[in-house]
Amino acid sequence: MNATILGDGFPCKPASSVTSHDFFFDGLKNEGNAKNSLGSSVTKGNVMAFPGLNTQGISMNRIDIDIGGINPPHSHPRAAEIGVVIQGHVKVGLITTENLEYSRLMLPGQIYVVPRGLVHFQLNVGQDKAFIVSAFNSHMPRTYVDGVDLFCAKPFVPYDVLTKTFHSDQSVLDNIYKAFPDSKCSSFSSVG
Repeated sequence: MNATILGDGFPCKPASSVTSHDFFFDGLKNEGNAKNSLGSSVTKGNVMAFPGLNTQGISMNRIDIDIGGINPPHSHPRAAEIGVVIQGHVKVGLITTENLEYSRLMLPGQIYVVPRGLVHFQLNVGQDKAFIVSAFNSHMPRTYVDGVDLFCAKPFVPYDVLTKTFHSDQSVLDNIYKAFPDSKCSSFSSVG
């Protein structure tokens, strides 16, 4: 990804360097490790993992959610998302710009859509692991985990901004910050 020819923000490989590996990706075939505090794992099949997607305006993710786990509220500022539940019983919800929440219990084979930039989540409400495949109309949709990014920002967002935003005092914010040490913040990386 460091060639001199650019296309849509990412370098294009010279034709002489292209191989069949650029057009095939095995990254979504294996279950992700959802043994973490959220009980979920997202395996990204974007241009960073799969160079053949460069300039194509498409990508896919695999979402694995353990029993009771959640893919927390997040948004994709660069893409709409369409997803299909492959396994499990998943409550999928989205919040509109008018602060209306729409959600539904989704079963295997059912499809959902999330318009570009809207906050949404997937919660496993079943008695077994859940598995979703989602697709995007961007080769790099980016992910913004709502709320978490405020507490993982470097440098820190000033306390007076957060106390006024959340109508709370500094002690409440201190407790929230303790929940997001650097090791946890890196797991919420918004790249991709």
